[in-house]
Amino acid sequence: MPFVVALTGGIGSGKTAVSDLLQQLGAGVVDTDVIARELTAPGGGAMDAIVARFGRDVLAGDGSLDRAKMRARAFAEAQVKQDLEAILHPIIRRRAAELVAGLRAPYVVLVVPLLVETGAYREISDRVLVVDCPESIQIERTMARSALSRSDAERIVAAQTTRAARLAIADDVITNDSGLDSLAAAAKHLHQRYLALAQAKRSDPAPAG
Repeated sequence: MPFVVALTGGIGSGKTAVSDLLQQLGAGVVDTDVIARELTAPGGGAMDAIVARFGRDVLAGDGSLDRAKMRARAFAEAQVKQDLEAILHPIIRRRAAELVAGLRAPYVVLVVPLLVETGAYREISDRVLVVDCPESIQIERTMARSALSRSDAERIVAAQTTRAARLAIADDVITNDSGLDSLAAAAKHLHQRYLALAQAKRSDPAPAG
């Protein structure tokens, strides 16, 4: 198994920007959100189970999961959220582990937005990187990216785990509140650290068995 950095952060914190920068520097990247989108695309591996549980009214016109409708139902009813996660999370975990194991890169960045909430992936992760920024910035970015109202963006941020809970599990933190140049410099610094840590892991003798 390669050296794995689990990357997490709240919505609008800049997880994708950081993972993209590390990938440009040579890291392998596995993004659980990308896997989730593949599973809920038309004909995706989770769609039969989702339709069986929630009915065809959660489908978009092309047969994919209508994410906005599903999000609204999950916010309105906690059991909906729990049932959807019970379908998706085990499949996502299996697929993520397969992709991580198959990558040939100096180290792998495993992007897990819900790392704190699920408690998963820690067993295959060597280090946790949290991308952090003030909630006010999260809200503004979420509004701009998803064309949401302020109240909707605030509700999404409030529904996630707290900044304090994410920071409590962090081995490394990138604060993303000062523009792309600052973010790129921080990513480059961490990349060098992860290269060294990955090399040290490869150099460790195998445990006696």
